[in-house]
Amino acid sequence: MRNQRYEQGWKMLERIDGDAGKQVTEALRDVAPDLARYAVEFPFGDVYSRPGLGLREREIATVAALTALGTATPQLEVHIHGALNVGCSREEITEVIIQMAVYAGFPAAINGALAAKRVFAQRDERTKE
Repeated sequence: MRNQRYEQGWKMLERIDGDAGKQVTEALRDVAPDLARYAVEFPFGDVYSRPGLGLREREIATVAALTALGTATPQLEVHIHGALNVGCSREEITEVIIQMAVYAGFPAAINGALAAKRVFAQRDERTKE
């Protein structure tokens, strides 16, 4: 079921994550289609679309939160790509991850840094093609 929240969320998701967001929602459609819809409507249709913070700031906050969780590596990688897509630099992303060592511990920060390393390598590989 597509509605205004979904459509607004989908546009925001495409702007931030491009194909990565589409891949996530497509992977969920056969097992949990409602969850796929919720994952577009609420975070991207409602929250990311709010005024008050730009996409750069929202992605920095998201990278920090996902790093601190320490249990959401696939989502962290998607949002590291998203942060780069909306203008964050690799240095900014790395600094956010390092900052999380203070609040979430070294294991979470190390896992975040390794996720960033994979994303940076993927993007470097794409530019070679």
